[in-house]
Amino acid sequence: MEKQRYNLHRQARLSVAPMMDWTDRHCRYFHRLLSRETLLYTEMVTSPALVRGGALHLLDHSPQEHPVALQLGGSDPAELAEAARLGAEAGYCEINLNVGCPSDRVQSGTFGAILMRDPKLVAECCAAMIAASPAEVTVKCRIGVDDQDPDIVLPEFIARVAGAGVGRFAIHARKAWLQGLSPKENRDIPPLDYDLVQQMKGMFPALHLSLNGGVATLADAKAALDRGMDGVMIGRAAYHQPADILLEADHLIFGTREQDRSREEIALAMLPYIEAHIAAGGKLGQVTRHMLGLFANQPGARHWKRHLSENAHKPDAGAHTVVQAIEKMQAARAQVQDCGL
Repeated sequence: MEKQRYNLHRQARLSVAPMMDWTDRHCRYFHRLLSRETLLYTEMVTSPALVRGGALHLLDHSPQEHPVALQLGGSDPAELAEAARLGAEAGYCEINLNVGCPSDRVQSGTFGAILMRDPKLVAECCAAMIAASPAEVTVKCRIGVDDQDPDIVLPEFIARVAGAGVGRFAIHARKAWLQGLSPKENRDIPPLDYDLVQQMKGMFPALHLSLNGGVATLADAKAALDRGMDGVMIGRAAYHQPADILLEADHLIFGTREQDRSREEIALAMLPYIEAHIAAGGKLGQVTRHMLGLFANQPGARHWKRHLSENAHKPDAGAHTVVQAIEKMQAARAQVQDCGL
C-alpha cells in the first residue's frame, strides 16, 4: 500500500489542514507540486455518506497526492470503523477523526467539536477504527467547547483518547463556541492558547502533537517546532499563499535538498493535469480556483488572479488560459522593473 512508503510522524512535521470546499483532490495535486513532503488532508467526508449513502466517489484521489490522509466525520463507532476500512482500502495512509468542526450541520450529526463533550465516545470510535483499519488513526480536536475549562478538559480528553490507541493529535488552539459564533468566527474570535498546547507536549511526551490555528507563515511553523512541538498544521495561509508556505517547506522544515522551482514552473507543471481534467469533462475553474494565490505577494499577482477569475469559466477555457495568465503576470512584472519600482 502507498502508506507504507511514508513515516507519517515525520511527514506530519508540517501539514495542510482539512478544509471544506477547499482541500479537494485538485487542490491537493497542486499543493503536492509545491511540496513533496508536507502531509495533506482531504476535506471532511462523513461516515454516513460512505457507509449508508455508498458515496465511495468521495474517496477518489490520485497516487501523486501521497502522503495524504482522509478526514472522517461521525460519531457511531461501528459506522466509523467501516468508513475507516473503506478509506484504508482506497489507499489513504491515515484516517483522521474530526473533533474540531463547529458548524451547525456538523453538530446536528453529533460529530465535530461537540464530541469534545464526550471523550469516552471519541475513544470508543477511535478504538473501533483502529481495529478495522491498517491505516494510522489520528484525531483533530479543539482545546474545549463553550464553558469548558480547557486546562481540565484537554488533558483529560487526550489521555482518554490516547488510551484507545491514538498516538497523534492535531490540536486547534482555540475553544469552539457551538452557540453564538459562526464557523468563520470560530476561526478568529476565540483567543489562541498556544501555551496550553505546548503544555500538553510536556504532559504527553510520547504522543505526536501538532499545533493548529493562526499559524500564518513558514517561519511561525518552524518556531513552533523549535519550541518542541512535533508538528504544525496550517490552514488558510497555506491555501491563500500556497507558495509562501509550501515552496520552501521541504528544505526548511524537512531538511531535504530539493531543486529550486519557481512559481511559474509550478503553474506550467499543472498544465498536463489541467488538460487531462478537461478531457475527462471537467472545467478549468475547478482546478484554477485553488491556484489563484500562487503568486500572492509577488509583482504582477493581481494580473494572474484577474485573468483566471475572469476567463476560467468560459466554454473554451483550457491550459492556454493559464499560459495567458502567466504571460500577463510576467508583463506586469517587467513593467514594474522597467519603471525602477
